[in-house]
Amino acid sequence: MKYLSVSEAARRWDISERSVRNYCAQGRISNALLKGKTWYLPENAQKPERVNKHSALPRTLLEVLKSEKASRLPGGIYHKVQIDFTYNSNHMEGSRLTHDQTRYIFETNTIGVQETTLNVDDIVETANHFRCIDLIIDRAGSIISEALIKQLNAMLKNGTSDSRKDWFAVGGYKKLPNEVGGKVTALPKEVPAKMKELVAAYNAKKERTLEELLDFHYRFECLHPFQDGNGRIGRLLLFKECLRNNIVPFIIDEELKMFYYRGLKEWQDERGFLRDTCLAAQDKFKDYLDYFKISYKRGLILDR
Repeated sequence: MKYLSVSEAARRWDISERSVRNYCAQGRISNALLKGKTWYLPENAQKPERVNKHSALPRTLLEVLKSEKASRLPGGIYHKVQIDFTYNSNHMEGSRLTHDQTRYIFETNTIGVQETTLNVDDIVETANHFRCIDLIIDRAGSIISEALIKQLNAMLKNGTSDSRKDWFAVGGYKKLPNEVGGKVTALPKEVPAKMKELVAAYNAKKERTLEELLDFHYRFECLHPFQDGNGRIGRLLLFKECLRNNIVPFIIDEELKMFYYRGLKEWQDERGFLRDTCLAAQDKFKDYLDYFKISYKRGLILDR
């Protein structure tokens, strides 16, 4: 497929380049690509129709996230998701950064340290996780693929001490056996075939409810395909698929962490543990949506 630059599309449609970029950021140009900070549009892209501001249909949560991401709006739902999701998911995996330190890194790209010692990997993985969230927002409308899963791992672990180890395959499936919670996982030689099977089976489903999303998450964590980062990658994929399927997303926090682990452990015998934990997390996320006036019943944003 051939692509147009923003300036080429602006000349073709007789509008400003800023308008073209806004259309792309709002998801109104199908298959528009963002490379770095530059948008590219399919050659056959059609100019979106202008809508009256007062008569426009409400937007989805995903569109709000994309819009706020593009404008780097401070204090909105995108801002809150970046900080809360990154802090909680990394904290579950042993990061010692506080919520305030996580917020400071996101807002200023710096960190102040007084009378304490911080792990460099914690800082690097925090910055990397912000980028991973951006990626799942950008790719929310796409199907899950092995390429995307590997890209998330490469992005999360890039620049860490693990990335300098010969045996650690950043962005590639594990080379050494590992376990999670004392439970054995798929052997390295089994991972490529089992991952291909898992992704194909999930994408073949005609309807993806919360139950199907959680089952995929459980099976992904059982495989534990990477040497490290599996929990965070799994939760990023869960968030992405909630956005894609118009399901209220959720963030597992410290209060729900042990219930979440129990739910994964008992999933095969009793699905209610994990399902109820995630529903409780959804209720907390609904408080975010209520505050920012985003409807979660139909995924629409209310009048401000």
